Amino acid sequence: MTGSVEAKGQLSSGRSWLARLLLAQEAGLVLVILVMGAVLTFAGGSKKKVDRVPLVETPAVATVTPEVVSETETTITVMRSGETRAYAKADGWELRARSNEGRMLFRERVVNKFLDLDNLFLQLVYCSFIAIMAVGVTAVIAMGGIDLSIGSVYALAALFGAMSLRALQASSLGVPYSSASLSSEGGAGLLAALPVALVVCCGVGALCGLFNGAMVVGLRVHPFIITLGTMAAFRGLVAIPTSAQSVGSFPESFTRGFFKLSVGNVNPVPVALMLLVAAAGVFVLSRTVLGRRVYAIGGNETAAKYAGIPVGRIKIIVYTLMGALAGLSACVYLGYLGAAETNAGNGYELKVIAAAVIGGASLSGGRGSALGAILGALLVQLIDNGMLILDIDQNYNQIVMGSAIILAVVLDQLKSRLMPAGR
Repeated sequence: MTGSVEAKGQLSSGRSWLARLLLAQEAGLVLVILVMGAVLTFAGGSKKKVDRVPLVETPAVATVTPEVVSETETTITVMRSGETRAYAKADGWELRARSNEGRMLFRERVVNKFLDLDNLFLQLVYCSFIAIMAVGVTAVIAMGGIDLSIGSVYALAALFGAMSLRALQASSLGVPYSSASLSSEGGAGLLAALPVALVVCCGVGALCGLFNGAMVVGLRVHPFIITLGTMAAFRGLVAIPTSAQSVGSFPESFTRGFFKLSVGNVNPVPVALMLLVAAAGVFVLSRTVLGRRVYAIGGNETAAKYAGIPVGRIKIIVYTLMGALAGLSACVYLGYLGAAETNAGNGYELKVIAAAVIGGASLSGGRGSALGAILGALLVQLIDNGMLILDIDQNYNQIVMGSAIILAVVLDQLKSRLMPAGR
């Protein structure tokens, strides 16, 4: 009899664990991402891809080491500075003449549109722009707030960061800031450029977030109204300093030397920063007093006040941190693309909020996770990529994003109703 009771208890416990797993937002997101990846793999088809490797056999500059090329029936070997690399002809490699001078290694192959390594890493890089901000917005939404100005904050931080980097490069090369001949080659090193970009971008973003938080708390106006106003105000500020012109000519050490550093033909730095922000977000929201207070305020702000939580101060801190993360994302954007334009971040408020909500952040407050925000951002980016791969008109993009937000909210409500029964 005792054994029967224990068996029933274990079965009940197993069902409870299974129910919790099925209801977990992150588990569902991982499944949806895998299904979308499978659909894009099989429905997206293939494409021709051309690989070119320029060879420097007769360098124009004396300081450049020439490459020695030898060819056999099966292999093309390239040796430079004592390092040897072999290219197998069976993989499609062949030697061809370049249009200007010298030769190059060339091959043409058929690859899957979605599973191509370049495409996958490019989507992760673009996902990082959204995901870094989504972690901050998740905290704001979990606290019961909202921020519609996140795209404008991103653009403003990128603009001031770009202007600072250009000024640093001009100073290092000893030329005027507005010089048309200002080059990105040489000039400031990474130890000078990276701190300047981080301080300016994150500083401007944090100031914008501080302004939003102080307005929400001080004026006691719903954050939807405050951030709707600052969204327009910050966007207007972006165009004024440069007369709506893009800003570039950053130090090469900051772009190709760091954020666009190539390792195995991929750029891992933006993705690594995204993962670091995700880890920090998970730790802060789940393991710190600040995180517990965020959820408490989102769950019941009045009860949080009676419990002695400094609600106003926590709101200002969270909005400031969110602004700083928008600045960090802007810094990654500058380093990867090498320029800032006035329409940077247009529509990002929809994508970032969609990533947070799809990732499990409840618009009624009290729930949300940094890991869910990252997965939500990845899903949003997969939607973008999928529409391109399947040749769907990009005018439908906003429709799909809006529908995804509505679906996520509906599923969140259904899940909330199912939770008591699943326990």
